[in-house]
This record gives sequence, C-alpha cells and structure tokens, in this order.
Amino acid sequence: MKRLAVGPMTTPEYEEWRVRRINDNVPKSSPEGSHSIEEHLRVIPSELEILKQDFERRNAELEKQIEQMEEEKTNLRLDVDVQKLEMERLRKGKARAEEDLDSLKTDYKKLRSSMRTAGLGKTSEQWRKEVQEEKNKADRWETRFQEVQTQNETLKKSLSENQKEKGELENRVSELEESLHRHRN
Repeated sequence: MKRLAVGPMTTPEYEEWRVRRINDNVPKSSPEGSHSIEEHLRVIPSELEILKQDFERRNAELEKQIEQMEEEKTNLRLDVDVQKLEMERLRKGKARAEEDLDSLKTDYKKLRSSMRTAGLGKTSEQWRKEVQEEKNKADRWETRFQEVQTQNETLKKSLSENQKEKGELENRVSELEESLHRHRN
C-alpha cells in the first residue's frame, strides 16, 4: 500500500504575499502618535472624486462671478441710462440757455435802438432820468447775459464730462460683456 503525503498546497511566494497582505491591513501602533482604527479604515477619495470636487467648487465660484458680473453689467446699464437722461436734460437746458441768450441779445439791440430814436423834445432832467433807467436796464441785461453765458459754459463743460463718462461706461459694459461671454464659453 502506498501512502500519499499531503502537504500545504501553497507556494512560498503565496505565503509571503498572504502574510504581508494580512499584516499590511492590521494597524500598528506607532511611537509618533497613535491613530484610531477609524483613521486607518477611513476611505481615501479617489483622484477622480478629488477632481470632481475641485471642478464643482470651481464651477460654483465661476457661477458666483458670473452672477456678480451680470449684476455689475445691469448696474452699469442703469448708470448709462441715467447718464443718457442727464445728458438729454443738459442738452435741453443748453438749448434753453442759448434761446434765452439770443432773446437777450435781440432785446438788448432793440433797447439800444429805441434809446437812440426815442425821446425828442425832452428836458435835460427827463433825459438824465431816462438815460439812468436805460443804463440800469442795460446793466441788468448785461448781468443776465453774463449769467446765461456762464451757465452755458457750465452746461457745455458738464455735457463734455458726461459724454466722456458715457464713453467710459460703454467701454466698461463692452469689457464686461466680453468677459461674461468668455466665462460662459
């Protein structure tokens, strides 16, 4: 009768791998600091999950930036509209001031003409009185003329500044629209 000796059916490499595998999964106490079993067993996120989290975080940041830019764009458009209304108001004011100036010039010419042609047969006292009244009127008209001229200059300067600011605002709106378009793409 023959006997069959049965030994372990594993190779030495398998045994070495198995021992290493078992020992690698057993937490060892380390002198640097003891870690809890929960720390050893916690799941480490994969690279794909980390990238996904980074993508979601970046996407949320970009959405916030887009919302801010859209809000800024809306505000700038409102500013442009306000500036347009202000410019229109200033143009109308300038036109009115120019009409007043023209009217003052016409009235002034008529006054000077009437002063020359009027008043034959008056006494010297009447002439002095009338001349004084006309000088007073002329001074008032001259003062008014200077005020309107100053107002006209102020309106021109303000209109120029508003047009410059409008141009800057339009450029800013264009930049924001391009930036928004780039972020969306």
